[in-house]
Amino acid sequence: MTSLRFVEQLRDLVGGVDVVLSDIWGVVHNGLESFPEACEALHTFRKQGGTVILITNAPRPADSVQRQLRKLGVADETYDAIVSSGDLTRHFVADHPGQKIFWIGPERDSSIHRGLDATLVPLEQADYIICTGLFDDETESAEDYRDTLLKALARKLTLVCANPDIVVERGDRLIYCAGAVAELYRELGGEVIFYGKPHRPIYERAMALAAERRGRPTELSRVLAIGDSVRTDLTGALGFGIDLLFVTRGIHSEQFEGIEQLDAASIKELFGHPPRALMRELKW
Repeated sequence: MTSLRFVEQLRDLVGGVDVVLSDIWGVVHNGLESFPEACEALHTFRKQGGTVILITNAPRPADSVQRQLRKLGVADETYDAIVSSGDLTRHFVADHPGQKIFWIGPERDSSIHRGLDATLVPLEQADYIICTGLFDDETESAEDYRDTLLKALARKLTLVCANPDIVVERGDRLIYCAGAVAELYRELGGEVIFYGKPHRPIYERAMALAAERRGRPTELSRVLAIGDSVRTDLTGALGFGIDLLFVTRGIHSEQFEGIEQLDAASIKELFGHPPRALMRELKW
């Protein structure tokens, strides 16, 4: 590919597509408000026989994500199902009953261990760590956790990262996520288990949900992912073997300001391997 252009409409890309795996934060909403045209685009795709699975690195179970979407005005009819990194993290906890957890994250993520055999303890007593985010993502960065992570490293604790995102949009700002803490721990030499994009299990779960809705499996050539992150959405889609529509209004918006077309050198610098197409914001 020698150039990569912006497209204006999703309808121009979904001929031969049966399943869309859409990111949520940065595509459907920005944490404070939903994007009506994006919601309508996904709803229209569904009305024409397609299946939409929302695939998110939210460190909460799918029902909690759904409640947030409803509060932001995203109708249930926008999608068929949700799969979250929080769901996969909960499976890990369920598979390790009786073990003690040191939890790093804000109180709003407490649903990560709701109803599970999970005992929360101080770091000194923990069998492993779960990180769903920063205690205060309005003011903190991963560096604020260096001393804690060094203590965890000394005890050789595994850190389970329930959100591999480094940053995410909140309105017009970028805030740090669990992935920033997890990457620092990995740099220090700690063992990290990541759940969510770009790692394969979340895509496998999404395709299983799509097969349940459609009554049969879907070939990967008939699947389109949508996302706004090179590190998670593009890398994850390419690794799983599916095309990606890259939405530029999200965390990389400043890099695409004023650009109408990318040449080969820019494509390599920004993406490495290019997505199928670019769109400033999702529209039908």
